[in-house]
Amino acid sequence: MNTVTHFANQVTYAAALSVATLAFLFVALMAAEPQITHSQVTTEEFSIQQTITAESSFSTPPADVVMNGSINGLTGGQATGTSQFVVLTNNAAGYRVDISFEDNGSPNAMLGDISGNQNLRDYDDDDLATAANPGNPEPSRGYTASTTAGQFAYTVTSSSTFDTDQSFFHNGSECNAGIDQSAVCWKSPDVADFTIVQRGSSALTGATSTIIFNVTVPATPTAVLEAETYTATATLSLFNL
Repeated sequence: MNTVTHFANQVTYAAALSVATLAFLFVALMAAEPQITHSQVTTEEFSIQQTITAESSFSTPPADVVMNGSINGLTGGQATGTSQFVVLTNNAAGYRVDISFEDNGSPNAMLGDISGNQNLRDYDDDDLATAANPGNPEPSRGYTASTTAGQFAYTVTSSSTFDTDQSFFHNGSECNAGIDQSAVCWKSPDVADFTIVQRGSSALTGATSTIIFNVTVPATPTAVLEAETYTATATLSLFNL
């Protein structure tokens, strides 16, 4: 009899425990149910920014120039030389290149290396100077040789033609006008900066320009040139537009 009673008590206890457990689970489920059945998702967008600045550089800088041959000091002659440079820029507005020549205390850019002789003078394009631009005239169309003295001049071309500054184009009669480069516009060197290239777009793979120099000496020049090497020093300055 005791065994039967004990067994019955065990069954009753187990049943009560099961009911209590189920009740607990039901209450827990009911407490969690609002979160399960009515959960809310909140999203927020955000951005990540990185500024890339505009930069221009000479991927190929201008090289020193040795003119293509000697010139006889008494019977005269002509020699040319070139220096090429390449500009690399990510600036969508483009870039500008200016050239200036060293102020050596004389009116001429080229001086004799030994004697300091100044008789190889700057190209004579001063007739194109204006009241607004008296000391830095535009180039002149074609090369006009002097009958009395040797002259030193330069001009510019570019692989993308219109990268060259407008000053080096002409309209058939004068430079800094039109779109023609067939008869070269020659410029006198100057200590002041003069724009030689102006490009209005980026050059992600590089843009090439070439400076061409010209030295012409007439026969029996009045301004006698010492027999030596003459040197001028130029500087290119690169600006973002």
